[in-house]
Amino acid sequence: MLFLVSTPIGNLGDISLRALETLRAVDVIVSEDTRKTGMLLKHFEIHKPQVSFREDNEVRALPKVMELLQSGKDLALVTDAGTPSVSDPGFVLVRTALAEGIVISAIPGPTALIAALVLSGLPVHSFTFRGFPPRKQGARRRFLEVDFASPHTLIFYESPHRLQAFLDDAMAVYGDRPAAIANDLTKKFETIYRGSLQELIEKFKQEKILGEYVVVIGGAEKR
Repeated sequence: MLFLVSTPIGNLGDISLRALETLRAVDVIVSEDTRKTGMLLKHFEIHKPQVSFREDNEVRALPKVMELLQSGKDLALVTDAGTPSVSDPGFVLVRTALAEGIVISAIPGPTALIAALVLSGLPVHSFTFRGFPPRKQGARRRFLEVDFASPHTLIFYESPHRLQAFLDDAMAVYGDRPAAIANDLTKKFETIYRGSLQELIEKFKQEKILGEYVVVIGGAEKR
């Protein structure tokens, strides 16, 4: 059986009892980063073998993981933080396991996009999660243009190195919409910036940009 186990996005206190029970019960833990998962396991005094399963090796690692599942082993898939497969490795494994008749169960828990959405102050009844935008400006603007007329609140992940460029492109494509930017969610210095896109662009010209960011942007106004 394959368990998709959500892990904390920052604060270790957010791990669920069921997640801990599952990690203690499975035979093998399939990890995006065995070092980071090892720190989590050590904190909770869990001793289990790990198999590396990250973005750049998931195709090579897939046969080994499937062999373990088909032999009757129980496996837990975890990523560095949050819910497996959500902008993280996991989809290829889930699709393959389902095709082979492997039973899968999800152990729900933290996910950065939902935390950022509910803290943003923007409408939460309908939203579109777009994940990480392309790195190059032309592709990124085309990516953003897909949702130009969408009335739904838009949610993006972005790295510190490209946050300013992303905000500039969002402003160019969407105009000056209301937005929020979440940083260090669940951690000691959790910060939520709220304002218009233009205000946030100016704000981040003076901010030290570190860590991962979740950007939430208001949908198109109904005409």
